[in-house]
This record gives sequence, structure tokens and C-alpha cells, in this order.
Amino acid sequence: MGRFISFEGIDGSGKSTQARLLAEALRARGEEVVLTREPGGSPGAEEIRRLVLEGDPDRWSAETEILLFTAARRDHLEKTIRPALARGATVITDRFADSTRMYQGISRGDLSATVDQLHALMIGVEPDLTFLIDLPAEVGLSRAQTRAGVEMRFEEMGLTMQERMRAGFLALAQAPRFRVIDGTGSQAEIAAEILSHL
Repeated sequence: MGRFISFEGIDGSGKSTQARLLAEALRARGEEVVLTREPGGSPGAEEIRRLVLEGDPDRWSAETEILLFTAARRDHLEKTIRPALARGATVITDRFADSTRMYQGISRGDLSATVDQLHALMIGVEPDLTFLIDLPAEVGLSRAQTRAGVEMRFEEMGLTMQERMRAGFLALAQAPRFRVIDGTGSQAEIAAEILSHL
């Protein structure tokens, strides 16, 4: 079996960049690496990604979002993650279930029990290692708004939501699989720290 690594953090934390840099570093060592993302990572999940990340912030209720994200994650798991792990590859994903625990589970009402029940029923997998790239909410939101594109539903929910999510991620990070990384350093410093944990 391969190893399963996830990157988490608030919007603008730099996790996508660090996931890519880790994938490049491991490939340079001769490892097979599958770099993927959520929502997305498989054709069906990418279709769901467009539904949940584009459009009006009030487009979906939190409950509907939980179902959509779980459906996308199930397809991602079946089509991308499990086959790669079975052949011994390292899978690095930009977000996984911890993001649903934050975005739909606690930041938009207390739906954490619903998220956990659906996860246990339909997913049943946690990463072997999760890097939480942590930085102040106002810094992350500013970065995210600077790179503005069409996938801005969650950024448009504002600073208060980003602060709640940061606190929630830090609470989750008490689990042994987490490594909390200071996201305020340079890209190279952060990448070096992440590699040192491996």
C-alpha cells in the first residue's frame, strides 16, 4: 500500500502550492506520486466541483453541500485514491474530509455529527498524515481575494467565517495524524519543514 497525505488550511493558506512542491520533491526522489484535489480529483468529482464552488454564496444550504461534497469524495476515492494506493503510489490531496468538517460541519451551523456520520458510512478513510498550513485568517483571506477567479463562493462568506474555520482546523489538529506548519514563512522554508516531517 502507498501512503495518503492531505493538505488542509483556510483559503489562501498556501496549501495548494505546498502540496505541489511536495509532489515535485518526492517525484525527484523517484517516487510515484498522484497529486489531486478536493472537491475534484476524478471526472465525476470535477463536475460536482463546479456546482459547489461557483455561483452565489447562498446557492446551496450547508446540508446540500455536505451531500454534494460526500458524493464528490466517494467518486474521488473510488476512481483515483484507492487505485493509486493499491499500486503503492503516494497520494497527495489538496483538501479531504477535514475541509468538509470545517466548511459545512462547524462554520455554517453545527452539522459536525452529520458530516461524521456520512463520512463513516460512505468514505471510511482518513489520510496517514495531514499537514495543516496555518496562518492568520485576515492574511489568508487577503491572499485568496487577490487571486480571485470564478471559484470564490467560500471566500465571499467573509473574515468571520475564515476565523471560525482556522479555530476549527487547529482544534482538529490535536489528532496524531496532523502536523501544524506555520504558513507565514517563505515557500521554501515551509516546503523544507514539510519534507523534514517525512
